[in-house]
Amino acid sequence: MIHGVLIFNNAGKPRLTKYFTPSSPSNRAAILSRIFNLVSTRGDTLCNFVELPPGFGFAEDGEKEEKGDEDLRVIYRHYATLYFVFVVDQSESELGILDLIQVFVESLDRCFENVCELDLIFHFDEVHVLLGCLITGGLVLDTSIDSIQQSFSAQMKARKASASSGVGGATSLLGAGAEQWDRLGLGAFTSRR
Repeated sequence: MIHGVLIFNNAGKPRLTKYFTPSSPSNRAAILSRIFNLVSTRGDTLCNFVELPPGFGFAEDGEKEEKGDEDLRVIYRHYATLYFVFVVDQSESELGILDLIQVFVESLDRCFENVCELDLIFHFDEVHVLLGCLITGGLVLDTSIDSIQQSFSAQMKARKASASSGVGGATSLLGAGAEQWDRLGLGAFTSRR
């Protein structure tokens, strides 16, 4: 299972955080800080898989919930100024997760055309939608870039249609003539003297 997806820059500023295991906000900040310190100090020639230290978990107090909990691993890739980090348990394949990170980055690149850190900041809601097309509830949903792109486009169209239908009523009132405003009791707002 995937317990968390983190994207942070070289300075450790979070650009995306998505946790699939419940934890407190203070614990999440500690997790992000500890993982950044663990990953950022590693050289580029080292392996992209890191076992988390014993006792590191996602429970409310930052420790493992039960003694039987599986050990967690960090699988990451470093692209330009961003670290893409997945925190997974032993049931996930390291190479499969590396491939999933690559699929996520390529999907971001297709959606935002040459994606950069600013896209993640200013379009965070769209990035979360895209991530939801890949992973739901900590389980991998899809790995086909074309399928992910189609699903993302369909969700964005539905979101725009929903937003425009909600504004449509207000738009029709704004475009209404004076006689319709009078019927609504708003005639005083349309006349200027």
